[in-house]
Amino acid sequence: MDAPVCTTRQGAVRGTHGAGGVAVFRGIPYAAPPFGPHRFREPRPVPAWDGVRDATAYGPTAPKGPYPPPMDRVLPDPSLPGEDCLNLNVWTPGTDGRAPVMVWLHGGAFVNGAGSLPGYDGAAFARDGVVCVTVNYRLGVEGYLSLPDAPDNRGLLDQIAALEWVRDNIAAFGGDPGRVTVFGESAGAMSIGVLLTTPAARGLFHRAILQSGAAHHTIRQATARRIAAHFAARFGVEPTAEGLATVPMDRLLAGQAELRAELATHQAPEVWGEAALNAMPFEPVSETPGLLPGPDSPVALLLGSNTEEYRLFMVPTGILGHVDERRLRAGAARHGLDPDRDLPVYREARPGAAPGDLLSAVVTDWFFRMPAIRLAEAAPRAHLYEFGRRSPACGGLMGAAHATEIPFVFDNLAVAGDSELIGTDPPQPLADAMHAAWVAFAATGDPGWAAYDVRDRTTMVFGVGDDLAKPQVVSDPRAAERALWDGVR
Repeated sequence: MDAPVCTTRQGAVRGTHGAGGVAVFRGIPYAAPPFGPHRFREPRPVPAWDGVRDATAYGPTAPKGPYPPPMDRVLPDPSLPGEDCLNLNVWTPGTDGRAPVMVWLHGGAFVNGAGSLPGYDGAAFARDGVVCVTVNYRLGVEGYLSLPDAPDNRGLLDQIAALEWVRDNIAAFGGDPGRVTVFGESAGAMSIGVLLTTPAARGLFHRAILQSGAAHHTIRQATARRIAAHFAARFGVEPTAEGLATVPMDRLLAGQAELRAELATHQAPEVWGEAALNAMPFEPVSETPGLLPGPDSPVALLLGSNTEEYRLFMVPTGILGHVDERRLRAGAARHGLDPDRDLPVYREARPGAAPGDLLSAVVTDWFFRMPAIRLAEAAPRAHLYEFGRRSPACGGLMGAAHATEIPFVFDNLAVAGDSELIGTDPPQPLADAMHAAWVAFAATGDPGWAAYDVRDRTTMVFGVGDDLAKPQVVSDPRAAERALWDGVR
């Protein structure tokens, strides 16, 4: 069988055939390399090429360092060298159709991740009639450090450029540019939360799926500039694109890791501003934090969170067992709760829970669950889900933690390396149910349950009960805890 060839506006690309007739194209550039004269600038068009460009191997990843131990073991994140890092990958059921399109924005706290990670292989989506696209975008200093001589949110601008590429080229790969769903997890979902109210992104996608992230994690420019000055000072340069361009890339990446470690251990609001709570010094800049789409938004939403998100950050590191009652009370207060009034509500639902377990539940709600609910309340067409399958990893302590839903969404349970996160022998019926809901939403806008409203608060819960092939519809799960957050931002 001849290798598949598609023609984009920049030139022809040659991919490969996968199992079941799926065609795969890897490493297609959607913008010029963001280095040299293009460094710290908005993404620039890709020059056209002659002949047929090879698209059989993943392209370079955006500059990044590894996750710090022990997260590097739980979340493998390989890097591929090279400057042509603004690239994407396409899995398609056939190049002559008009299939719905799903564009994946990876997570990684805006400093890690890539569209080429093995767990993001889109073959199962293509198998089920969807054109799946995964995207690289600039990270960390290159993508999000706010500098006076460079545009803010360069990583978001990359995502918009990738969506423009999809609009202009996906028909050649058998996709329908009028049925584009952008979906992402963690930082990818938070990016979508910003894109929903970004004028330049309007019309580039018609549906959106936000997994474990919404519209509430941004920082104001004044805070971002203060962080940039703090970062540049360690190199003895001005906090400008011109100044940072003189620092070797390996030193910048090491400095990123040092900055994040400093923030994690010294969360002084006078230094870090809004970033002191979410511990992300690199994130989108917005003068209207938490801006939500209005009732006239044309984008249908599917969004939600995992029941025990924050355990990912507390179990592998050992922090969970070191939280005492004093730290629990201080943590609840820092996130806006009244410890005397509100912690008993969390305790009542978790008899015998240790302070670390309670703090994890509180921060899960503040960081992930409540932003999703607020976005669902604001959007005219939103379907809410919760992922509750408890991973047996880390001796059963991991629970329904952050990122544990991703292999089920992609139906990639056999991918090597997931056992540190989701445990061994993950249930295929759960992947069948969750993946099918995502495909249905991309195809029709209906994942299979009623839309969310403040009267019923309908939520589909995956991964609980005796039959994991049949998710459960729940009205207003943990209502008493949800109500504690009214008025807290």
